[in-house]
Amino acid sequence: MGKDFMDVSPFASSWCFDPDRPRFRDYPTLLDDDEEVPALEASLEEIGEYQRRLWANRKRALLVVVHGPDTSGKDSLIRTLATYADPAGFHAWSFSRPQGAEVRHDFLWRVTPYLPGLGEMVAFNRSHHEAVIAERVWPVRAPDSYNWNNRYQSIRNFERHLVQEGTTILKVWQNLSEDEHRRRLLKRLDKPRKRWKFDKSDIDGWARRAEYEAFAEQAMAATHTPEAPWFVVPGDRKPQARAIVAAMLAEQLRQLAPDYPAEDEAVLREYRQLLARNGVS
Repeated sequence: MGKDFMDVSPFASSWCFDPDRPRFRDYPTLLDDDEEVPALEASLEEIGEYQRRLWANRKRALLVVVHGPDTSGKDSLIRTLATYADPAGFHAWSFSRPQGAEVRHDFLWRVTPYLPGLGEMVAFNRSHHEAVIAERVWPVRAPDSYNWNNRYQSIRNFERHLVQEGTTILKVWQNLSEDEHRRRLLKRLDKPRKRWKFDKSDIDGWARRAEYEAFAEQAMAATHTPEAPWFVVPGDRKPQARAIVAAMLAEQLRQLAPDYPAEDEAVLREYRQLLARNGVS
């Protein structure tokens, strides 16, 4: 049986979404210069160490869900979190607009094969939550075929089931101001190595930013639960966002896998005897 996230993550509570403050404008997009953030490198080293312990124990799983508007730094955040991760137990997946078979199945179908197994840490760049955010702006089915309240309920049930089966869920929204969003889009145009990222959908995304964020606020309020809460992280400075999320992740991993599994003395003794017989001291 899994534990509620908030029971084991006091640091994360500082950034926890509050249903009584459902608007993103009520949360900071930038910390003041005198506000301290945890040391990123120390958190990344801890993530590497405790993620290996998670993999070694094979008793719990961790799903990291990262959302935010275009250019909010989802890819770079996940790359940073994986700096010292053991690839044997870490995977990252990105979900864009549903296509083909994804549209013909229920909306949770496409993420299910990529969920973490016991011992694994998996990061989702966007996730099943896009089915109640982006699809409200850009439907992939007939608009009158959607029942948003049913989808909210399905997400709550789905995530509660995952937690009960041993998966901890860390859901992060990177809160980006309109001015910083505009600056980053212009940066994509100005820098040749970033132009490949620019797509016509970015134009529509910018034009409908307010609509997208309003639906995201509604979705967050409807899917924020004790088992799988949302966290709203200031996103205007990527180093700040990375440091905050890395600290939350490190803290959670410490709780999930504080130690390596106990060694089997009989197996170790047999290895020593075998190696001794072969002249290895």
